Order: sequence, then C-alpha cells, then structure tokens
Amino acid sequence: MTPFFLKTPHLVPLFAMTIGVLPPASAPDPSAGAPSFPERREAAIKLIADSGAEVAVAYGTLDGSEEWMRDADKVFHAASTMKVGVMVELFRQEAEKRLKLSDELPVRNEFRSVVDGSPYSMDFGEDSDDPVYKSVGKSMTLEALNFQMITVSSNFATNLLIDHLGVDNVRATVASLGAHGLQVRRGVEDQKAFDKGIINETTARGLFTLLRAIAEGRAVSRRASARMVDVLAEQRFNEGIPRGLPPGTRVAHKTGTITKIHHDAGIVYGRRKAVLVVLTRGIEKEADSDALIARVTRALLP
Repeated sequence: MTPFFLKTPHLVPLFAMTIGVLPPASAPDPSAGAPSFPERREAAIKLIADSGAEVAVAYGTLDGSEEWMRDADKVFHAASTMKVGVMVELFRQEAEKRLKLSDELPVRNEFRSVVDGSPYSMDFGEDSDDPVYKSVGKSMTLEALNFQMITVSSNFATNLLIDHLGVDNVRATVASLGAHGLQVRRGVEDQKAFDKGIINETTARGLFTLLRAIAEGRAVSRRASARMVDVLAEQRFNEGIPRGLPPGTRVAHKTGTITKIHHDAGIVYGRRKAVLVVLTRGIEKEADSDALIARVTRALLP
C-alpha cells in the first residue's frame, strides 16, 4: 500500500526543542504598542529559520493592507488540503443543477485507478472515519460526505466524492479560480498512480488563492462560499492555526498530514480578517509541526 498516511502519523520527534510547548493564545493587550507588520513578518521568519524545516507561507488580510509570501510557489504534497478543491467542485455542480446536496450516494469500497481504470479498494485501517465505513452497503447524502471529508478528513468520503464529481472537473474548477498551484490528480490510496508518481500537489499560493476566493464570496457564488466557510469552520483538527489565535476566534480551515508533511490553510475571522496558509515539510512529529504553525500564526496575527 502507499507508504503515506493522510491521518496523524505517530513518529519519532525530529527536534530536541521546546517547539511543542505552546501556551494558550490570549487577546492582544490594547494598552501595549502593537508590532508593525514588518516586525511581525520578521518574527515569523525567525521562527521558520530556527525550525530547520521547509516552510512555505502565504498570508494576506482580506482588506489588502498586508500580504507576505514566503516560498509560496514551492511545490508540496497536498495531503488532505486538496479536499477544499473537491468541496468547491461539489458546490459548483450543485449551482449548475447537476446534483443536489441531498442526493444519496451509494457507499461502496471500490474505486478505479486514474492510471488504467483498474479497481482498488481502501484499507479500513488507514482511515478513522467510522460513520462512512459503517455505511458501506447503504448510502449517504453528498452533503454528509462533504462534511466528513472536511471536518474529520475522511479519505473514504473524499474518494466517493471524487469518483462522483470527476477528478478532471475538480482540477478544472480549481484552475478557473486561478489556484493553479493546487493540482488534484487522483483519489486516495490509488497505488498504481502513486507508483507512477501521480500525486496531489499544492503550493501555498495555490491554496491561498482558492481560500481567498471562498472568503470573498467568489467561489461559485456568495451563498455557496458562505456555506463552504461554515463547513470549514467545523474542522476538528485545531492544533495548528487556531491554537495560535485568541480563544474563540473563528477559523475556517483545512489541515493536511502525511509522513513528515503537515499543512494548515484557512480563513481567519479575528481582529485582522485574513487568509493564512502554512505548509511544512521535514518535521517528523506532528506535535512539533502543529506548534510551529501555531507560532507562525501568533507572530503574524497577534
């Protein structure tokens, strides 16, 4: 099977440092002088340099007053961040009345490789999403599958949706929004595709562009974008970007994790409304990459 996992890996720590220890964020002290954007950017740069990892960042406020790109066009394995593109395509097809979110989809564990159309099935042990696996032989609505795909990163739900929507349609819709750095080429656990080097890839700029379109109501429609934000805000894995923000800050985001790769990309509805994407590669322990993402978030959005 593919030696990558789109779920939390349990690996040996890479760094003997205190990066994994992060106290809760607190609301900014209005009596204290707020650091300037160049100062905040420099603090983030130092954190990244000290980590020793490959880190790409795309950050920008929705009002356009601040923007910073660091290695934003460097290509990374997309891991589960590519699921945002699948969700956008789902809402696009709904808007075109090609489907309804209430439509029922049969849940079957059989998929076709993008290489030659040969069948493959998913390993139940590699995906912790019980609701979808328990529905094998039954059906689930497209809306429920989308919710599971985004909030608990269900790989099974992702494959069912990609198979139904069409991977080429997903890629074309993402490209139509200018998010060319995000390339959705296949479903999960397609071993033949993996062996041929066909993987889902992203850049920080690609995810930033897609999320900004959602944040600004340009992804399909204003109503569809708002609904996508609501789903992203229900994300269950919140140890990255949300941990670096004051408690209660709304964050509509999607994480992605495989071996030595961990990303978080989202829309922050805080004191500064912004889109932030942090992609990491080379940190073995997820707790360390989580903490680094949280620290970069806190530096940029205190």
